[in-house]
Amino acid sequence: MAQGRGWEGAVLKLMRAKDFTLTVTGAEQVTPEYRRLHLTDGGLLAATGVHPTMWVRLWFTNAGKPHQRAYTLVDPDPAAGTFSLEFALHEGAASDWARAAKPGDTIEATVQGTGFAEPAPAPSHILAIGDPASLPAINSLLDALDSAPATIWFEGGGDDLPFRTDPARHDLRRTPRTELIDRVRTELPALLAATADPYVWIACDTRTTRALSAYVRKDLAVPKERTHALGYWRAE
Repeated sequence: MAQGRGWEGAVLKLMRAKDFTLTVTGAEQVTPEYRRLHLTDGGLLAATGVHPTMWVRLWFTNAGKPHQRAYTLVDPDPAAGTFSLEFALHEGAASDWARAAKPGDTIEATVQGTGFAEPAPAPSHILAIGDPASLPAINSLLDALDSAPATIWFEGGGDDLPFRTDPARHDLRRTPRTELIDRVRTELPALLAATADPYVWIACDTRTTRALSAYVRKDLAVPKERTHALGYWRAE
């Protein structure tokens, strides 16, 4: 399946990536700018297993060239061989495909690079920073680490996004994009000082993720094993 995918596909094939064909079974327009697709997995879950924040690479065609983007699995069901994917819609080949997708449509997916190491000791407080692109992963993280309270700084998106937060345990702090870094720098140190085993999880655009992960590790001296940082998209 790597044929026609350019150098990215060739590299993934050399790294023993696994390929699957997903089939759309339904769609929900959660908000005007957020769409959920339901899919059968083509044997993916049985072959790879499931872990929190698990993601797959989907392959699109963009101006005649192969184009891959990663999306987090939502509610994976290995017994049924199904899961959903959620798309924060904007301009681009992936969003165009998601807008038009209908039952029976198929798309190729590759599994390589995804993983999750549960922090030990278990977190006494989760400190997560994200945006609509990483909302499915945030929800998966909160589901997996459900014994810990969480503070979530979330930039952008409407009030009707599908958060799985529990007001009794989760403090959701909606933040304008231009204020996110400054707000985290202001509020995070006190929260870190007040908990014994924090876990800091960052997934924003690449530039924001780099800035905040450097701040957390260098300025606040949070150990590497107590942090996770991944740029989910690149700001123009």
